[in-house]
Parts: sequence; C-alpha cells; structure tokens
Amino acid sequence: MKRMFMPAILASAIIFLSCSSNTADSVKNEETIAADSTGFTVKTIYSELSNPWGMVWLPDGRMLVTERAGEILVFKNDKFTGEKLKGVPAVFNKGQGGLMDIKLHPDYKKNGWIYITYAKPVEGGATTALARFKLNGNTITDLADIYTAKPYITADFHFGSRVVFDKDGYLYVSSGERGTQPKVQELDNDHGKIHRLFDDGRIPPDNPFVGQAGAHGSIWTLGHRNPQGMVYDAVNNRIWEVEHGPKGGDELNLIEKGKNYGWPKTSYGINYDGTVLTPNKELPGIENPKHYWVPSIATCGLSIVTGNKYPGWKGNLLVGALALMHINRVTLNGTEYKSEQRLLQNKGRFRYITESPDGYIYALSEGPGALIKLIPAK
Repeated sequence: MKRMFMPAILASAIIFLSCSSNTADSVKNEETIAADSTGFTVKTIYSELSNPWGMVWLPDGRMLVTERAGEILVFKNDKFTGEKLKGVPAVFNKGQGGLMDIKLHPDYKKNGWIYITYAKPVEGGATTALARFKLNGNTITDLADIYTAKPYITADFHFGSRVVFDKDGYLYVSSGERGTQPKVQELDNDHGKIHRLFDDGRIPPDNPFVGQAGAHGSIWTLGHRNPQGMVYDAVNNRIWEVEHGPKGGDELNLIEKGKNYGWPKTSYGINYDGTVLTPNKELPGIENPKHYWVPSIATCGLSIVTGNKYPGWKGNLLVGALALMHINRVTLNGTEYKSEQRLLQNKGRFRYITESPDGYIYALSEGPGALIKLIPAK
C-alpha cells in the first residue's frame, strides 16, 4: 500500500488543575485530565522507581514491577510492600541492557510459570534472554533460560524485548538488532527478529523458516530494529508491535507470519548525523508499517484497552513515548491507523502501559521513576 507522510495528529491532554513551574514535569497526584470525552485523574502509586520496565499481576493480588538493574518489586493493593523477589538472575546492567519484560503464562493458575526477558551477561558480551520461573512466596524457584539470542555480541544496546502469548499458548519474544543492521535481513541469526516458541522454548514445526537451510527455526518475522512494545489482541487474534526507528521513523506494525519489516533496507528515518540511511521508504516484499512517527516519539511499551472503564477507548492501543514524553492513545479502523491522542505530555518518559485485571490502566515512567494509575471520572 502506497503511503504518504502525514504528521501525527496531536490532541494533547488538557490539564485542568494548574501546576507550579517547578513541578510541571512531574506526574502529580490527583491531577485531572480531559481526554477526549473521558475525564480521568492520575494517581501516583509510587514515585521511587529506578528505570522500570514491565509489570504484571498475580492471581493473589500482588503486582510485580521490574527495574532494569535487576530488581522485581512487589506491590499489593496499590502500595509498595517494601519487598522484592529473591533469586533474580544476574543481568547485564550496562548501556540499554538489564531486566526488561515480565509476563504470566496463560495457565499460570495451573502451572505457576512466570516469564522474564533480560540482557544476559555471557562470554563474548551479552544477549537477549528469555527465562521462566516459579514463586515460593517471594523467592524465585525453578529458574531456567529457555531462549537466548545468538550469536552473542559485545554491543550494549538494542536488546528489545517484550513477551506475549496468543490464544493457542504460543509464546512470542522480540529481540533487538544490536547494531548489526545488514545481518537483520539474514536468517542465520536471531537479531532484529520476533521469535515464536512453545512455552518451554521448543520451536514449533510450523514456524515459517523451519527446515530452511541455515535459518534459525524460531524466527517468526524479521527486519526489526529495536522492538520494545508488543501486545496480543485476543479479540481479533492479532499481534501489534512498536519499534524504535533511527532519527525519525518509529513504527507501528501488525505482526504476521514470515513477513519482513524492512530494517535496514527501508526506513522513514535517517542516520543520527543527518545522513541518508537508505533511499527506500518502501520496497517490494517489505511489509509497510501501519503508522510511523517523524520525528521519533521513542516508542516503548504497547497495550490494548479491552474494558469499558474508559468510554470510547475499547480497542485502542496505548503506546509509551520516551523522547516526546507522553502516552499515545492510537485509534484504529480495523487494521489501519486512524488517529492518535497524546496524553500526559511532558509528565515522564513512559516505558510501559497496561491494563489491570480489573480494567484500570497503569503506567510506568522514568524521570520521574513512577508507577501511576489512571482513574476514570465517575
């Protein structure tokens, strides 16, 4: 589909309660926001996080929040308990590396498996790893890596990484390109790919490149730069992904079996020094993004609204923005981008947004390092 660049639609959130100049860039307790026709207040639950990355709720009501340095904090009833999980694996906490995503197995109540992605220190540098474990109280047990991106290299950036499960229980994990650029287009390495696995790390026999000479069988899609947001839309059986472009060209992609998403052969961005990265925005055989952002908003974290607590938001995507510091509410028309609204502008570098089991939206930010909750107006 031929697409022409259109600036992102900006409908910044309107702040009703004024902030003093020295607190304007901090998330405020009980700040009332007008968001389209839906008002909500922002409740700061905790404001002492350090580089938070992911969060998940356990059936017993506890919420786990990951920090990049390798901590997993325990919350309950919207309060930090003061406790952290014991036995977290050692992480490569350098550059952009560290502890990243966390996700429950769909049958967690039966099997107790929790999954994390992290930058793992290895001989030869570091790699994106996927591990699973169980809990005994706050102590990690049965910890094992079930996937590590190969080959191992020394770069300390572009690790990815998010995890989702689909309706059939298959696991998808994103891996950043680690600066390898042209290698992303080759199938003999795991970098710049989204991988599909069984829940124990085995490779499904119906993956698109299984049996192809020299290809890594776990690969589901290729041509990604640094995918730090991924969500499964259970209603429509779709996977959405967001990834960082270079200078400009962040992407929103619909992830489909065996497709090539272009990096670095195609891009809507340029090199950081202003030089041309590639003359190609589109090429035959390359899947175009459903939307792209120029300038980059620095996409990180992606979720979909499934409940009715926020009128008019059901089915919308929520994208975290690091560089432009907001939450981006994207509306869709089927599988096509329709519009967006930028919420909480300049209130933090939003790393992750998700929906709680009872339908409330929570977000993690850096600068300030905060956990917040959006409470819809009654």
